Amino acid sequence: MRFKNVRLRDVLIVVAAVIMMGFTISFLNRCAFGSDSYTVANLGISSKLRKISDFWTLGMWQATLNVAILAGIMLFDRSQIGWGTIANMFLVGFSFDFFTKVEDKLLPSSILREDGVFSSMTVRIAVVIPMLILFIFSAAVYMTMQLGTSPYDAIPYLICKHNEKIPFRPLRIAYDSAFAVIGLIHGQKLGFVTIAMCICLGPAITWVHDNVIVKIVKKNEKDSNGE
Repeated sequence: MRFKNVRLRDVLIVVAAVIMMGFTISFLNRCAFGSDSYTVANLGISSKLRKISDFWTLGMWQATLNVAILAGIMLFDRSQIGWGTIANMFLVGFSFDFFTKVEDKLLPSSILREDGVFSSMTVRIAVVIPMLILFIFSAAVYMTMQLGTSPYDAIPYLICKHNEKIPFRPLRIAYDSAFAVIGLIHGQKLGFVTIAMCICLGPAITWVHDNVIVKIVKKNEKDSNGE
């Protein structure tokens, strides 16, 4: 477990990163091109649950599911858990809820459909590209801090750790695709963003981590050491 000997600065960076992920997802949702598979599934399920009670926002449902997944993970591998796990469990979903409400109040109704999606295709395309870049960058920052894996992401790692014959990449694609199908079953549309994330999100985050974030961290370390 990654709770000891952790710098406050790193925790704050992780918190900022996951909040930014929630922010970007709130805008991706308004573009109607899809989002990451886990969000797509949880949006679909929470929308059905909200017909029973308004209590079940995305944040509430996602937090509940994350706690349940975390309980199972703790039985097998607690090394994956840390401050980053806790931040991701709660802040992504609740940030989505918060920013969605703020956007509903601030965005002109003239550019939105009744369901909250941008009415103009031009606006949707103009928004989805920077939001995707920002989401990938935020996820790469979160990964760089190494303060724990999200409950959702920990499952394929755990499966491969206990069965080395299973290749991680095909498993991860199948895993993400399964959650995308869950979202589809519960009324969500699978746009090109969802499909692209199922196939390319992991490599994209890794590339940004290796070629951007790590270089920034190393430069800051050199500057702080006076080199």
